[in-house]
Amino acid sequence: MYLRTGAGPSRRHCITGKAIRRRRADQPQLSPSTLSSSTILVCRAHFRARCPGCSRRQWPVTDATDAKVDAFSWYLESERRLSPRTVAAYASDLRQYLNWCGENRHDPLQSTAVQGWLATLTDDGHSARSRARKLSSLRMWIRFQQLSQPDLIDPLARIDGPKLPHSVPKALLPDEVDRLLEAPDVDTPLGLRDRTMLECLYATGLRVSELVALRLHDIDREQRVLITVGKGQKQRAVPFGRTFGTWFDRYLKQARPLLARGTQTDVLFLTVRAGQMTRQQFFNRIRLHARQAGLRKTISPHVLRHSFATHLLEHGADLRSVQLMLGHADISTTQIYTEVARERLRSLIAEHHPLSGDD
Repeated sequence: MYLRTGAGPSRRHCITGKAIRRRRADQPQLSPSTLSSSTILVCRAHFRARCPGCSRRQWPVTDATDAKVDAFSWYLESERRLSPRTVAAYASDLRQYLNWCGENRHDPLQSTAVQGWLATLTDDGHSARSRARKLSSLRMWIRFQQLSQPDLIDPLARIDGPKLPHSVPKALLPDEVDRLLEAPDVDTPLGLRDRTMLECLYATGLRVSELVALRLHDIDREQRVLITVGKGQKQRAVPFGRTFGTWFDRYLKQARPLLARGTQTDVLFLTVRAGQMTRQQFFNRIRLHARQAGLRKTISPHVLRHSFATHLLEHGADLRSVQLMLGHADISTTQIYTEVARERLRSLIAEHHPLSGDD
């Protein structure tokens, strides 16, 4: 996993792949848990790239850093009940920050360290949204530190996050949704599976990670209710209409047995190898069908989630119900879809009303 590269100030930056290879003969592969806190490690992927230390820096990794990151990850997963991808992202941000502090001899619990790190991120070209995410990771880590150090002064208390550009979720028009849903060839097992998955997204507003993780027992066909586990490991029930129910029944009878190929599995949406589909695989499938439908917009699974929420609000659904179906912890997250509906209404008035003032 890692190779020992020596300790001391002279080895604190990237060394070339040639230097690392010279040490491979007499230095065994080691895991961070077996080394002292002063040992500096370089990741195997890094020496394959032969980084000379000028274009891309590889920060030193120590046992102390690993211990802090591991404890933080355990807290996020066990206490905060965050998803594995969120835990990995927060842990990566913390590791990057701690390594930067070690490299520049900063106390990570001081505000000057945080300000210096944010300035470095800005100089390196990180977007405002990326810097805001990393700052959010640090805020979570400080809360974790305060559990064992109640008197710890929050170094982020007077640090404002970067201003994020105001963006409105992109939703498809109803006729664009119809074109996308009709794109798969339902006479083939894969096409029927994709059509059912698209119908499920638009009927329930699931996240793509929730969609690919569905099991057979998660759908109650009689009650027309789907059970899913979302962010924070929170379970919610989402009702669905007859249209998705019809496609679901057809998929179970005509496509899933062929895809399963005799394999005993409770995964709902199967790949050609009778396994669970990944998020990226479905991203690729939906983009393929978007091209087939002649949609020039950038389409992702989340666009159908946006469309689900926007169309519900446009047809009179109340905000609280939409919040529950989407699984938002804060209703303010759901309120942004009301702005989408208002923007669409303004454009309709500007386009069709004789007194709108537009030529």
